[in-house]
Amino acid sequence: MSPRDVPQEGPTEPHYTSEQPPGTPRRVPATWLLTVLMGLGPFSMQIIIPALPTVAAAFAVPYATAQMTLTVYLAGIAIGQLIYGPLSDHFGRRPVLLAGLAIYLVGSVAALLAPEVGWLVAARAAQAAGGCAGMVLSRAIIRDVFPRDQAASKIGFVMMGMTVAPMMAPLLGAELSAAFGWRAIMVACTGFGVVMLLLGLRLPETLAAPQPLPGLTGMVQAYWQLARLRSFRCYTAITACTTGTFFAFMAGAPRVVMDGMGHSARSYAIAFMAVSVTYALGSFIAGRFSARWGLERMLWHGLLLATVATLLGVAIQLSLPLMLASFFLPMALVAIGNGMSQPSAVAAAVSVRPQLAGTASGLVGALQMGFGAAMTLLTSALEFGAGIGTAAAMAGCALGAQLAMRGARRSS
Repeated sequence: MSPRDVPQEGPTEPHYTSEQPPGTPRRVPATWLLTVLMGLGPFSMQIIIPALPTVAAAFAVPYATAQMTLTVYLAGIAIGQLIYGPLSDHFGRRPVLLAGLAIYLVGSVAALLAPEVGWLVAARAAQAAGGCAGMVLSRAIIRDVFPRDQAASKIGFVMMGMTVAPMMAPLLGAELSAAFGWRAIMVACTGFGVVMLLLGLRLPETLAAPQPLPGLTGMVQAYWQLARLRSFRCYTAITACTTGTFFAFMAGAPRVVMDGMGHSARSYAIAFMAVSVTYALGSFIAGRFSARWGLERMLWHGLLLATVATLLGVAIQLSLPLMLASFFLPMALVAIGNGMSQPSAVAAAVSVRPQLAGTASGLVGALQMGFGAAMTLLTSALEFGAGIGTAAAMAGCALGAQLAMRGARRSS
């Protein structure tokens, strides 16, 4: 991989003579398998959130220290995705995925046995670094076997099914923690890791032609060359900002719901399920209509809905009493918009260089999660339980996505 491997400007789309790129194996991975693999990372991230007060009490540390298990998890996902992309472009999707799932399993066992909070935080980083392999490689696999607009549609369907995992994760975590303690959550993660590793063995290889392994310097140069492309920067910024609205809400909502309103962790988990359902609706719209409407049109409509919803959230928090329904309603609308826009933004970003889809997917995912981690820290500092800090952070992210969309239109 060298600078000449990356185009100087604008996305390039190869001409296909069939539904699959030339040289790609005919065997297409099952959609349900890609869905569960993509869902492992988000599931493991969400499952511990309702139990963070219990974790803090168990280790006799402040809540902010326990919340580091979330922030570090996001950082682990970000770093892991930078590594998996280039490795999968060289060694293939399947072996790199299996290695990642093995790392996830080791991290889950380490978290289960953690004697103190520092150990738990480190184990969560390993858990994240392994679990994110499915997130990176599912996107890359889809791009291996489908053209650009069809890839956006396929990613939409996969993300729609993937929402079942984070939808159920908080409720499962709350119930396990209440019944058996927080370590029961890590027992569940260990079991899921074993199952995912066995399922990963069923995955066919989809990489058409291995790319040279660039080494650390080559990886940095390749990422830099991708980052120099305006279209890549804009689509990646859209993905990061739309993801930022979600992580801002996820960081602030537990404090608002449990401290500001006095509800239980179970109430938070049940209310959060509505957000996952509406995100699934948005992803269904993307999967059903992206190929017909076109990537840019779907992206624009999704961003518009999400932006209006975040501004509505600010207005509600400033003018109405704090209530569960009014607090979650704007986020439910944001989730529809994000479900519509994110598959198109991801498909556009990884289509800049289809033969290096793994590298592009890894960089997009890393910047997504890195920005998400920053938003968790920012929202934690802004939110005091009234919901205003969370709403403001979400609105800022949505406006940033609008600016990035404007840049994407100019570059195209």
